Amino acid sequence: MDWFETWFDTPYYHILYKNHDYSEAEAFITKLTAVLQLPEGARIIDLACGKGRHSVFLNKLGYDVLGLDLSRNSIEYDEQFENPKLKFAVHDIRNEIIGERADAVFNLFTSFGYFKTEGEDQAVFDSVAGALKKDGFFVLDYLNQQYVRNTLTDRQEVQRDGITFHIHKRIEDNYVIKEINFDDEEGEFHSYFERVKLHTPEKILKYAERAGFERIRIWGDYQLDDFDEDTSPRCINLFRKV
Repeated sequence: MDWFETWFDTPYYHILYKNHDYSEAEAFITKLTAVLQLPEGARIIDLACGKGRHSVFLNKLGYDVLGLDLSRNSIEYDEQFENPKLKFAVHDIRNEIIGERADAVFNLFTSFGYFKTEGEDQAVFDSVAGALKKDGFFVLDYLNQQYVRNTLTDRQEVQRDGITFHIHKRIEDNYVIKEINFDDEEGEFHSYFERVKLHTPEKILKYAERAGFERIRIWGDYQLDDFDEDTSPRCINLFRKV
């Protein structure tokens, strides 16, 4: 199994990242949808939705939302929030998305770049293109690879729920690799890792253009400030299906 099929499906992944700023995420989504000017009731696919926080908020804003994620545990958790305009399903982002075409697809908080081959990366863009209406939007919120190279901290410890996570980061073969080691509540040792490709904005654009997208703009953070290759923490791409 690939690393993301095991790590994302454990409770410890959600414990480690439980401090994600919900207010910042909701402010970002509010600004983003205002820029896109999607009409109320527009259909949005939240691709790699995790525990559904963005899907739920998008639905509260009046959108018809489908949240998709590979983690069965996450989707089972998300199903408690379902209503006629909010649905969830298990889905691999490399595969075709079946169903009604969407006005927008959001892939948020670095939920791309996990795969080993260029063909798999391209398959994600092709899948999104097939799921969108003509002129539909694709938002790919990705890390800024140059910023990661400039600011990488190799070691840190994170305390969450009585667990000390020992984290070691390195760059190897154009991937940023994060090793995560810890003892659980019973004293049992666990070891996981994350591996994310350091895609440049130029490489991302090539994937998009092959799938039939044009890039409208790039933002550098969740306040939607302009992108700077050296100083922006994020690389948030806005594409339109042509």
